[in-house]
Amino acid sequence: MESQKIRNMEEFAAVSGISRPTVSKYFNDPESVRQSTRQRIEEALESYDYRPNIFAMNQNRRLTKNVGIVVPYLADPTFAEMARNIERRCIEAGFRPSLFSAHGEREIEREILDSLRSLRPAGVILAPLGRHSDVEHLVRFCEEVPTVLLDRNIDGVGHAFVGSDNNSFVNQSVDYLLRTGEPPVFFEMENPKNPNSLSRRNAYISVMESHGLEPMIHRVRGEGWVSEEIGYQGAMRALNERALPTDTILCSNDRLAIGLLAACYEKGYRVGRGPGCALRVASHDDHPYARFTCPSLTTVGHDFVLVSNRGVDTLFELIERGEVPGTQAGGRTETLFPARLVLRLSA
Repeated sequence: MESQKIRNMEEFAAVSGISRPTVSKYFNDPESVRQSTRQRIEEALESYDYRPNIFAMNQNRRLTKNVGIVVPYLADPTFAEMARNIERRCIEAGFRPSLFSAHGEREIEREILDSLRSLRPAGVILAPLGRHSDVEHLVRFCEEVPTVLLDRNIDGVGHAFVGSDNNSFVNQSVDYLLRTGEPPVFFEMENPKNPNSLSRRNAYISVMESHGLEPMIHRVRGEGWVSEEIGYQGAMRALNERALPTDTILCSNDRLAIGLLAACYEKGYRVGRGPGCALRVASHDDHPYARFTCPSLTTVGHDFVLVSNRGVDTLFELIERGEVPGTQAGGRTETLFPARLVLRLSA
């Protein structure tokens, strides 16, 4: 016979016939209850499908006010700005934030999570590496610590995800470029590790096909987090070989576009919509430096402050509940914010 699924400590206490305070006392320290009581609890654990909630137990131990903030690459101004905002919100709420960067490396991300366990954090906001993450390690961590994923979604990881709607990004950029000129080629890295990049590629293909157009994808070689350099080198090759099938380029993200604009300048290609312009360039994210490129970059941006604020609010809600919501009927939540088109001189 399949064992009964028990969702929390109250239900376990009821079905085992042992008081809730005694059950809680056992989970905090098995030696603190009588041997006969301990035996009854352990027999009940074998009979029922119940796994004690580590976070709720830690709450009873006066959990620390530590909050972990983990980003994939702090040198990226986007993550630096989000981390800055999250830190301020946590400090204002009376928490002690600790900021970590994975430096784009899988092993460092694992080590950070292991170190965070020793801090007994009240919760963690995690922007993961993405496809390069050790997903099983992330899942095990999230079983113990309330965790909100930010910006980069990994199915089944964390108790909530807060980010931007990639379909909203690409629908707006492609629709605008089609209204104002030639269909765009999608300019991306060959093997992107970022889940957002994959979502944007799929959205681009879908939007182009919905307009009855053949998707055009130009992939550039490169690994790691030096996206500007990868964009520059890839664009130099494409321009030298005249490999771009259209005069309109839509980059997967602004960091690639910044490198591409540098290559266009070096090769003498004027970018924009005015007389004498050879190419139009648009992108996604509204990177903090996008308005300072030359020409300034047309992009579809998300509100970093809005996303990071909602991430913090979601984590605070999890902490206040005192239980990891992934164990509850509601399960994991996802919050997506629409993007906005930002028109500048490059397109």
